[in-house]
Amino acid sequence: MQVLIVEDDHHLAAELDRGLESQGFRSRVVSTGREALSLHAEVEVVLLDIGLPDMDGLEVCRTIRATSNVPIIILSGRVDEFDRVLALKLGADDYVTKPHSLRELAARLEAVTRRARDRREAPIPTSTGTIGADVRELRELRIDVRSRRVTVNEQEVHLTRREFNFLELLAREPGKVFSREMIMIEAWGYRDAGDTRTLGVHAASLRRKLGVPVIETVRGVGFRLAL
Repeated sequence: MQVLIVEDDHHLAAELDRGLESQGFRSRVVSTGREALSLHAEVEVVLLDIGLPDMDGLEVCRTIRATSNVPIIILSGRVDEFDRVLALKLGADDYVTKPHSLRELAARLEAVTRRARDRREAPIPTSTGTIGADVRELRELRIDVRSRRVTVNEQEVHLTRREFNFLELLAREPGKVFSREMIMIEAWGYRDAGDTRTLGVHAASLRRKLGVPVIETVRGVGFRLAL
């Protein structure tokens, strides 16, 4: 597995490079956000520091996610909940704080790439409220599953991977209430739900981007796509 290490601390980057190699990974090391943006398409997963010399790592994450589904793990010394939530909101697949266990980091790298592979290989389910297995429509909302494009009133809406997976799951059965735990597991590939509070952040972001009241919160349970 090819990993892009984006880390401006050369000592730490060298340690990561050696450590991941010992765990069976192949890695490329860069120290700037611009290098990360030019090379992310050539690897299977990006290990991204936030504090980079030329641009904020969260901006790098947002920019990559706008055009690519490559898994991204944030590796940062910032432990504040706001940073973790913001990173996930911008499209990161995981967030690991420094100092970290090499074995845990290796396991997380394997997990995010496995989930990405499973999503690519999973069959596209049919559902009510669709005009085919690949396209789901509900009033002014149109979701093209194969191209991962969403339009509202024929205007494209750009979503992060997590936001798209969240919306696409709800659209499989409009009107059905999906529990928070089910969304974490089915849409995001978690083995267990863990902390589901970030779902509220993603739901709010989706509502803002879509601009139409299609995502309803069912208090104490989860979410549904309004009929």
